[in-house]
Amino acid sequence: MIIQTKSDIVPSEITPKEVFDERRKFLQQAGFGLLAGTTGLLGSSAHAAIPGNLSPQSKTIKSSLRLPGYSKTPYGAGEKLTAYDDVTSYNNYYEFGTGKDEPALHSKLFKPQPWTVSIEGQIKKNKVISIEDIYKLAPLEERIYRMRCVEGWSMVIPWVGFSLSQLIKWAEPNANAKYVEFISLADSQQMPGVNLPILDWPYVEGLRMDEAMNPLTIMAVGLYGEALPNQNGAPMRLVVPWKYGFKGAKAIVKIRFTDKMPITTWMKAGPAEYGFYANVNPQVEHPRWTQSSEKRIGAGLFAGRIKTQMFNGYTEQVGQMYAGMDLRKNF
Repeated sequence: MIIQTKSDIVPSEITPKEVFDERRKFLQQAGFGLLAGTTGLLGSSAHAAIPGNLSPQSKTIKSSLRLPGYSKTPYGAGEKLTAYDDVTSYNNYYEFGTGKDEPALHSKLFKPQPWTVSIEGQIKKNKVISIEDIYKLAPLEERIYRMRCVEGWSMVIPWVGFSLSQLIKWAEPNANAKYVEFISLADSQQMPGVNLPILDWPYVEGLRMDEAMNPLTIMAVGLYGEALPNQNGAPMRLVVPWKYGFKGAKAIVKIRFTDKMPITTWMKAGPAEYGFYANVNPQVEHPRWTQSSEKRIGAGLFAGRIKTQMFNGYTEQVGQMYAGMDLRKNF
């Protein structure tokens, strides 16, 4: 395992201002226009789009809350990890702002404790579980996964968590449960972005049941051996490494088992551009960002772009779930 301890993001790895502006334009056209003065409320977006050049007050401070008792796994062995500072300062988390550095800045006062998650829908009995009891559902382990953003950049992150399948077995879904819906917190008091009509809050994501049960799918409660930082989805988030990063619902407060496919947040915002499956697929381009290649955050000035792999390189583990499907239609 090769670990970077210092950010080396350079100008060539910055999300270009025109790309950021394109996403903002899309949100406006989709009916979720930003209110006038958003930049003044949440910070300078042009500045926020430059990782490695963050304002002093938005620099991340490494947490001292170590997660005890987790085990290492072979997942991602040999991968070069993205530096902790980059993982925790270059984020998409619109509840805290649309700029990449705004989540770290505006989530400082967010309180991930106490925390409970409501489990409901097509299950034996609706229930509520605390984050402390969630930790006890299964042994925690480290999984080093590649993370591919639809915007054309990627990271390698050492998550700490447990298989989602363990939580599903504990929930005892019935035969009608075909999908799992994940609903994030939308607290206007703690999350300034929720006060703006950026998206249709709360943030909603979903998986097909076989996807949720796949061994690769985890509920992450930490990274780099520490409890999740607020800007990365504390206290618990979904990680599905063969899908684009926006599938990873953060700060989950409700998990609902359903018999129908959930309509997710980005499906509502742009159904022609964001599908339910959101599998990493270099053969299906996005209107604004290439999907055939990606820029690895922190790789260095001369690293260039790398070729994006089908299912983000996890075809052997997940490809069989989509056998016979038209992945251009079911994007």
